[in-house]
Amino acid sequence: MYSHFRNLRLTSLLCLILFISCTKTETTNFKSVEVVNIYEDTLNVHALHPIDLERVWFATNRGKIGLLDGEIPKLAIIKYEDKLLHFRAITATDEAAFVMSIASPGIIYKIGFDGSEATNIESVYVEEGEKVFFNGIKFWSNSEGIVLGDPIENCMNILITRDGGNTWSKVACEVLPEAEKGEVGFAISNSIIATYGDHAWIATGGSTARVFHTPDKGKTWNSYDTPIISGEAMAGIHAITFWDENNGIVVGGNWRDKENNEATVAITTDGGKTWTLSSGETPGYQSSVKYVPGSEGKKIVSLGPSGISYSNNGGHHWESLSDENFYALEFVNDTLAFAAGKNRISKLIFKK
Repeated sequence: MYSHFRNLRLTSLLCLILFISCTKTETTNFKSVEVVNIYEDTLNVHALHPIDLERVWFATNRGKIGLLDGEIPKLAIIKYEDKLLHFRAITATDEAAFVMSIASPGIIYKIGFDGSEATNIESVYVEEGEKVFFNGIKFWSNSEGIVLGDPIENCMNILITRDGGNTWSKVACEVLPEAEKGEVGFAISNSIIATYGDHAWIATGGSTARVFHTPDKGKTWNSYDTPIISGEAMAGIHAITFWDENNGIVVGGNWRDKENNEATVAITTDGGKTWTLSSGETPGYQSSVKYVPGSEGKKIVSLGPSGISYSNNGGHHWESLSDENFYALEFVNDTLAFAAGKNRISKLIFKK
């Protein structure tokens, strides 16, 4: 009798665990997304850096940068020798924000921040030249950061800071894999660099679609091929992100053939050494991709001209959540993200 009762209790407990597990899995999948516009302007917003649920830094294409506080924009217009700069990348540490212009002159500005207001703006790096074109900026920590620029001759133009962004130095060409002719980066959403721990990965396109990897904050480098579509000037990887030091994803396609969904998503499980195309039907051209916080690397959202897409199994299969068109995506928590695009910044509220 006791044995029968014990087995019955174990069976009931197992069924309860399975029921809770299945119920949890089902309810945590995204079913839809609500798009709430919080800032509108006649500018293209290509880069975001959230501070919290209500505040986000942003950068635009005609010299304007800003901090959106709720729906109140705190704006500044930056000129260089009376020239409006095109800003495509912005990031922040605990002490400052950093905004980067793209074509020559490539300039990095440091914006002092006291927690509520910008205190000063200063240029901390300037580079001029016919082939100067910066694509993205990220920080590993408050003191160490990295910038990616297009190759100059056959050398990737990579900058590193070790002093909180006050000074920047080029990575020596001798330690970098040689860039191929026609290989470039893309400055569409500040998503071309991914960092985790001491690691950084940068992605390229154009003549080839590769991933460059450093395991030690820019001291040593390797490069690896990916199967993402390439071979044309605007084709290749346009965004990269990593969940941990092993699991990552790249998205892209061809900017000039945005509906083509051939070879637009690839996944790695070995730190970027090898990449496998997503096995399911994938979106067309995508410009930004992010893991959903707290999802153990299973839930991923990407976006681009074809809309907002979602995967709940690590990027192997995808479904469309919205036809809304954006350039850039940054999560704040597991259901809220900021998105930016033509003429607007929006909150994306993901529904389970």
